Amino acid sequence: MTSRPAPPPALTAATRRRFVTVTAAAAALALSGALPSGGEASAAPAAPLKNDPFTLGVASGDPLPDGVVLWTRLAPDPLAPFSGMDRRSYPVQWEVAFDQRFRRIARRGTARLVPEFNHTAHVDVRGLEPWREYFYRFRCGGFISPVGRTKTAPAPQQLVPRLSLAFASCQAIWEGWFTAHRDLAARDHDVVLFLGDYIYEFGIDRGVRPGDGDEHNTRQALTLDDYRHRYAYYKLDPDLQAAHRSAPWIVVFDDHEVVNNWAGLASGDGTTPDDFLVRRANAFRAYWENMPLRTARLPQGPDMQLYRRLGYGRLAEFSMLDTRQYRDDQANGDGTKAPNAATADPARSILGFPQERWLLDGLGESRSRWNVLGHQTALTLLDTASGPGVAVPMDTWDGYSASRDRLLGGIADRGVRNVVSLAGDLHRSVASDLALDFHDPDSRVVATEFVGTSISSGLDGQDLDAGGRVLLNENPHMKFGNFQRGYVSCEVTPDLWLADHRVCDRVTVQDGTVSSRTVLAVEDGVPTVHQA
Repeated sequence: MTSRPAPPPALTAATRRRFVTVTAAAAALALSGALPSGGEASAAPAAPLKNDPFTLGVASGDPLPDGVVLWTRLAPDPLAPFSGMDRRSYPVQWEVAFDQRFRRIARRGTARLVPEFNHTAHVDVRGLEPWREYFYRFRCGGFISPVGRTKTAPAPQQLVPRLSLAFASCQAIWEGWFTAHRDLAARDHDVVLFLGDYIYEFGIDRGVRPGDGDEHNTRQALTLDDYRHRYAYYKLDPDLQAAHRSAPWIVVFDDHEVVNNWAGLASGDGTTPDDFLVRRANAFRAYWENMPLRTARLPQGPDMQLYRRLGYGRLAEFSMLDTRQYRDDQANGDGTKAPNAATADPARSILGFPQERWLLDGLGESRSRWNVLGHQTALTLLDTASGPGVAVPMDTWDGYSASRDRLLGGIADRGVRNVVSLAGDLHRSVASDLALDFHDPDSRVVATEFVGTSISSGLDGQDLDAGGRVLLNENPHMKFGNFQRGYVSCEVTPDLWLADHRVCDRVTVQDGTVSSRTVLAVEDGVPTVHQA
């Protein structure tokens, strides 16, 4: 019998007292304005707002057949302390309409935005029609927000003829402009998956946009206020705001929303577990506050139950994964190393064993035509060593090859159809066939993978760098590689998956252009990547 890793050590009482923990029930009450007097939200009457509070835009997310989450944050002076808001709660009216001019209202209501949640709205609108486009907006203090477009998911038994989705990741703001988001916003997507590194915790004192002279951005994010400020700085970007307005987003975090290459209780930078978990709690809280997530995802101190499953009728099912919070620490001191007994240890997991079981059980029960994994980093083998040796990154699934074997083997054993892995993190595009044994050219292929490049991380890049050439030469299962910035726009039908790799000529200037580098295809029932 395979041994299981020991549970994480219990937090000390002193550490527990350092967390600001608010229950999901209290969050729901606060955000609906229903907290009783003396509750966690301030009952003081709102002061008049002198400036537009919707400077950070609007967003929607986690679509269901009958609903969607609507998000905004009141921030009349977004980079000032507390974003220019006081410590009172504010009523905000929201509207969902069938048309962009709001002549036909589908749903409306009022949410009370409270200082405890940084005056953010997470309105869980229900009673909408399946697979329908809607428009939404907010009102507060005489100000009206920008209008966002959203779309519900299909009904559970509905097989829609076409799904348009985009996926993206990794937007280091100091390394480039968000040109890819501008292009993404101009295309008619039904849903957008953002797969991690929405912000970077590093101090921004260099690069194309070196913090825009904001002293707060020059230091590393550690406190709740630090992370909140960093989100405000990112969300001021007009192209990012436009991408959020264009379609509902389904999001997961990776490492930089907290700290580079963190793993479970390990910070990766020598911080003690107790101190790191306080930082993790701060980072998770700010992440939830700034993403279009339901109150059920509200962190409890340093814990956030983010992995989840969203159905798109009979056409697609999205299993959104968390490969950070439950993973064992990276083997061999992290970095890029030769695989060994540590990387293959069956007692180690990148998902944690409960999430592994949840994933395989869900895939086995799925009746969808396409089964999509939305997660952080590459499943495929990434041999980066030129020649006979092998060197793989310890931070990807290569450093947890037993987890990968259990997943791919479980897909084969259960006969799961059309598994497509979507990931980010690498700052390059990689398309691969996922086989049971990457070292055997005759091994059965059971899934396909598209790793998308970064929005801006890595500066301009080039079509194919030296590292990309090595990857293509050493990994015959790899069918495509590119080292430019951009994102992937996909069209999914019952018979075909098309992945259009959209690339930027430059992101180090504001007037960069975006074009299609290639379109790759996967056919129903044939888990291999080929040119469209």
